Amino acid sequence: MSTTLTGAPVSPGRAADVVVTMPAPVPEPPEATVAESPSEIDAAVGRLTAASEAVTERLGALADAATGTAAEVLAVTAAMAADPTLAADAERRVRESRLTPERAVWDAANALAAQLEPLGPPLSERARDVRDVRDRLVAELTGVRPPGVPSPGHPFVLVAEDLAPADTATLDPESVVAVVTSGGGPTSHTAILARALGIPAVVAVRGADDLAEGETVVVDGGVGTVVRDPSAEQVEAARRAVRVERTFDGTGRTADGHRVELLANVADPEGAKAAVAAHAEGVGLFRTEFCFLGRDTEPSLDDQVAAYRGVLAEFAGRKVVVRTLDAGADKPLPFVTADDEPNPALGVRGLRTAVAHPEVLDRQLQAVADAAAAENADVWVMAPMVATTGEARAFAEACDKHGLARSGAMVEVPAAALRSRWVFEHATFGSIGTNDLTQYAMAADRMLGDLAELSTSWQPAVLELVRATCEGARANARPVGVCGEAAADAVLAPVLVGLGVTSLSMTPRALADVAAVLAEVTFARCRELAQVALEQPDAGAARDAVRRELAGVLEPLGL
Repeated sequence: MSTTLTGAPVSPGRAADVVVTMPAPVPEPPEATVAESPSEIDAAVGRLTAASEAVTERLGALADAATGTAAEVLAVTAAMAADPTLAADAERRVRESRLTPERAVWDAANALAAQLEPLGPPLSERARDVRDVRDRLVAELTGVRPPGVPSPGHPFVLVAEDLAPADTATLDPESVVAVVTSGGGPTSHTAILARALGIPAVVAVRGADDLAEGETVVVDGGVGTVVRDPSAEQVEAARRAVRVERTFDGTGRTADGHRVELLANVADPEGAKAAVAAHAEGVGLFRTEFCFLGRDTEPSLDDQVAAYRGVLAEFAGRKVVVRTLDAGADKPLPFVTADDEPNPALGVRGLRTAVAHPEVLDRQLQAVADAAAAENADVWVMAPMVATTGEARAFAEACDKHGLARSGAMVEVPAAALRSRWVFEHATFGSIGTNDLTQYAMAADRMLGDLAELSTSWQPAVLELVRATCEGARANARPVGVCGEAAADAVLAPVLVGLGVTSLSMTPRALADVAAVLAEVTFARCRELAQVALEQPDAGAARDAVRRELAGVLEPLGL
């Protein structure tokens, strides 16, 4: 008899296949030492350096070959492998305690991870990156198989406790038909990248650790279920329900013609090309960090202009919303952020870095203005982590100084949502970053599987903040979009539109599904669905209630 496991649905679609589990972790190296002679110690340090360079180069090559979020994730992991703090501590342990290189790396990485974990999200999430790099370095030093997604030679459902960002970024949708994890949350890297790749995924599944290698399961990433011992009919139905490849015609609208801009989130020029191929109406979130990450110094004005032009050139005559540098928290940069903040998630990040380093923001705005002048895109600029009216006013003034007329505020802090009427007296548009807004509103680490039901934008409290933001924007005749992961949820899309959102920006792969659902409902129906969601007691009830209301729309679409 079949049994059903439940978790958090994070990437829609149905699939049926055999389970393949992630390989056992790299074993802990023994407590061992090298010979006391200086030459032996120097040789051990040399092996350590060579391993670090090899792993960094391998991850860097993967990052160069990837695009969008995957490239950004791999670049961060590569930077961690080259982190001088980790390398210096490992070398110290070799020289002072004569530990073997593999033992030194193991202990140094564990010490660094232990420092990160109590800091809260998103810095605590870096502890997983540290351990992933640790395992890759130890594998390189000992000659064992490095961490990585299995390649059994046939399609399979990948099951794991969670996936390291570098592993998720290298998933092959041709082989991995679905992903199931016992950990993680709706906005974890696993969730974000599975959605970007179009792989059905369910995270925070209770009982996932009991799934056995080789057993057949049916995964439904839309409703968040994993069926064990499915019947032949269930397997066949899931395989028949492989999602139809839809295309987006480039104009987002409801069934009665109410316009909803459907835009793409872009992190680099290659990502911009993917957005164009998916017929995105423009870019709702251009993450500019790609030309800052992995550097000890700020990129030059000319370097920034060239980097931004690579994206703007793809969208001549169309809107591109540029987000200024979102440094801090999980993206520390030595030239604008401190490395000793007690709680970086609530610290100097985003626009706040401009208080101590106004010249960095000033040069970036100049670079954006120069790139905009050289290309023909309709450039809008927004600041991350705006919390007060004063910050919105100061950013607008900084943009005006560079001739950038469309200056906006990202709404990620609940205070900005609640005071949006006053924020939008200065910001000419808004963009809701639902990932951070949810994290701050619910006080929930998005990486913890136990908190998955809290870490979702379906939470009625989060939807209330979206509604409040839209009301403040409407009072000032300002448009407001959503650029967080919620925008890629085709079931949530009509709810967001009903709350007053005027544009949705997402991974390019989600555009066709979101457009298809919106095209089947009227604007009045969107408002009704928003009210249905707001009246529910919790996220699960809200999601289930809206899915029931939309059943006649979702089932024919395979969603």
